[in-house]
Amino acid sequence: MYNHTMTEFILFGLTQDPEQQKAIFGVFLILYLMTLMGNFLIMVTIKMSQTLGSPMYFFLFYLSFADACFSTTTAPRLIADALLQKKIITYNECMTQVFAVHFFGCMEIFVLILMAFDRYVAICKPLRYTAIMSQHICGVLVILAWIGSCIHSSAQIFLALRLPFCGPNVIDHYFCDLQPLLKLACMDTYVINLLVVSNSGAICTVSFIVLLISYIVILYSLRSHSAEGRRKALSTCTSHIIVVILFFGPCIFIYTWPPTTFPIDKMVSLFYTIGTPVLNPLIYTLRNAEVKHAMKKLWGNKV
Repeated sequence: MYNHTMTEFILFGLTQDPEQQKAIFGVFLILYLMTLMGNFLIMVTIKMSQTLGSPMYFFLFYLSFADACFSTTTAPRLIADALLQKKIITYNECMTQVFAVHFFGCMEIFVLILMAFDRYVAICKPLRYTAIMSQHICGVLVILAWIGSCIHSSAQIFLALRLPFCGPNVIDHYFCDLQPLLKLACMDTYVINLLVVSNSGAICTVSFIVLLISYIVILYSLRSHSAEGRRKALSTCTSHIIVVILFFGPCIFIYTWPPTTFPIDKMVSLFYTIGTPVLNPLIYTLRNAEVKHAMKKLWGNKV
């Protein structure tokens, strides 16, 4: 007789080696603090700077917010578990983590699409840019992104709550997600896995294709711009393209596979849940002269 109402799981983590766990604690604590500091710095700079009031920086604020929250859904647990021998997570905490990971991950996808749309309008429809990307419309687009993220994560948690667990409770991962949970479910998960792929996998793949097409159109339209205009637009678009590739590459790898999971999955998940959020602030500040100038002016005055 098995218990079909599992009350807790054990996270396997990245490794069981004590020395490696100490290294994991130190490395990922530093990366997480860098993520929070970098994204917080960008958010405060955008809110307090008078020169960063364009829609692009309005969306960048929400991207930084999504990055900080997305990293927070997994990094603190990974850091704390590195000090524990037995990494226990309750059923409710596990389901909450599934919801949060997909909510803020989907939010980041939608904000990246909004940023690409903003660049498209700015470069391809410059005379109508102010009318199309008004403050009201930008606010509505962000609200729609929140609603879309909530719908997606609600679908994920609905699938997760339908899984019965009756055998081993060790999750071969460092956080709760549907793929590792499907391996523990005592039922045929083929249909549910198809739903996961058609939901998460489709969102990642379709969004990636849409973003690639939009940036191809943007880069093609730059032919008619001046040399200075091309240079500035290329600098901005290059930053966005780098972020898109770094984020969507691992996501597509994870969420478009069949039920089989691979040992490399955890390393790939690390890249998009912890690596990308810490890289985004560096990409958007080091490659953006306006953000760097605003930071120097704002924080120089504060000091």
